[in-house]
Amino acid sequence: MTRRRRLGASVSAGWRAFVRRRTAVFFTFLFPALIVFIFGALVRTGPEAGGLFAEPPGYYVPAYLAVVVLLTPLSRVGSTVARHREDARFQKLATTPLSRGEWLLAETLVNGAVIAVAGVLLVGLLVLLTGAAVRPAPVVLAFVATGVVLFCGVGAVIGRVADSQDGVIAASNTVGFPLLFLSETFVPPTLLPAWFAPVVELSPLTYFARGVRAATYGDGAVWSNLAVLGALAVVAFAAGAILLPWTE
Repeated sequence: MTRRRRLGASVSAGWRAFVRRRTAVFFTFLFPALIVFIFGALVRTGPEAGGLFAEPPGYYVPAYLAVVVLLTPLSRVGSTVARHREDARFQKLATTPLSRGEWLLAETLVNGAVIAVAGVLLVGLLVLLTGAAVRPAPVVLAFVATGVVLFCGVGAVIGRVADSQDGVIAASNTVGFPLLFLSETFVPPTLLPAWFAPVVELSPLTYFARGVRAATYGDGAVWSNLAVLGALAVVAFAAGAILLPWTE
């Protein structure tokens, strides 16, 4: 069996597994929509809001995209790894020509397709509810794809380290939610204490937010942020593939 056929079969299996889990499908799309509704329509953003949400709605486009780019891979890939380990499915896969990297790549492609649909719906809902000015920028697709690769790798690491599916959810939330709000996404850096700035620089989501914001909202460093995000994605994906419990 060629690599393309192995990947195709694995992607197909991963997609069917996702679609069959109706609760996962529902919350994958509902949770980000609720975030947009709460912060965009109820709390409102803009200079008149003041405080935490004083920026115009367009400023928060990277933050809303980060909800799906970050949280979906962490929880979905992590839970899948934990479930496969509990069912001894990795041991069966280890007897096939499929490699660790190919399996993780297939999961990444499935997550990428899901997140692409969720991202389009999310931005459309944001524009509809808030009138956010979003500048069309094809490079955002590259940021989303690179972010998915990165956080699928991190999700695989979490699935390897956590001792159960419940542990994956707890670890994903522990990692994901601080990153979501403290990576130049919903909280502008001017509202954070000066001593916290180095921590923000350590977050991979910071480079996603900066790059997407530069592309869709204002001038800034698009390509340098994409380069940093890409380098981190390579490291995270490699770590996730190596740490998969393939023969446990």
